[in-house]
Amino acid sequence: MIDVSHDPTDRVESSVELSVVIPMFNEEEALPALVERLRPVLDGTGEEYEVVAVDDGSTDGTAEHLAQLRAGWPQLRLVRLRRNSGHQAALTAGLHSARGAYAVSLDADLQDPPEKIPEMLALARSRHLDIVYGVRTNRSSDTGFKRRTAGAYYWLMRRLVGTHVCAQAGDFRLLSRNVLDALKALPDQPQVYRLLMPWFGFPSGEVTYRRDPRVAGHTKYPLRKMILLAVDSIIGFSVAPLRLAIWLGALAFCVCLGMLVYTLAVHAAGDTAPGWTSLIIAVLFVGAVQLVCLGVVGEYIGRIYTAAQQRPTYFVADDTAMAIARQARKTL
Repeated sequence: MIDVSHDPTDRVESSVELSVVIPMFNEEEALPALVERLRPVLDGTGEEYEVVAVDDGSTDGTAEHLAQLRAGWPQLRLVRLRRNSGHQAALTAGLHSARGAYAVSLDADLQDPPEKIPEMLALARSRHLDIVYGVRTNRSSDTGFKRRTAGAYYWLMRRLVGTHVCAQAGDFRLLSRNVLDALKALPDQPQVYRLLMPWFGFPSGEVTYRRDPRVAGHTKYPLRKMILLAVDSIIGFSVAPLRLAIWLGALAFCVCLGMLVYTLAVHAAGDTAPGWTSLIIAVLFVGAVQLVCLGVVGEYIGRIYTAAQQRPTYFVADDTAMAIARQARKTL
């Protein structure tokens, strides 16, 4: 990550115990309900906390509304990205900048209940856990299509990546400072956190909850983004597509070999025919397999090329915590 919003010598000393990271993109309508439910929960913990609201290049009044809310809520911190970088990149920006001993990632739509945060924190402390997943045990508020596609996604990930992937665990989770430091040590590239977190192998636990309907606005994960997330998950954490390309090639070879044997047998029997249909089928089948294999290999090569460029996944335009730190130094 390259942060061009402030002097690189800026440092923020903090005794914050809990950071709540909330990526936001055009969530102006949801902000009043979010603050109404989240602030009493955090105030009730009795802990020193901060709320890191990451504005992911919103085009509505999200950033302006957050700036107004800060006047009456000093624990609210605004991290504004220069452009829309995507949900996972905004989440990365928030986790990298979080100052707490623990950090909870939460979406602004309130489909994941903030009332579970104290339970997560208590579980992490009592059992010395580094990760506490929020697991959805009831998704009746989602559409049938969303439930089926989500179920297919977790089923596929658990078979390709491993059974250590927590089924029905999204981006609502608690992370310790150990995990946050491990995240910072990773190369700066797009991450799929619901697969990355189990891969670390830190001690973990679960808190179950019922998924609620979106409080306002519309979903930021339409079908197109859901498909892209699935592709990122498969390509980023498994070489199964490459192995599939090998099996497809082997299948094409066997089919062509079978057609060769059939052709020789027909020729030996003296019952030769033009064979146009079989020829076209063979050509189309082999061509399709070749294109699929090239596409799979190209996807992996594209990821290697992107990683080699070492371009940051996000740029921070402004961070209110850094601005306060600079102002404090000027007054000394």
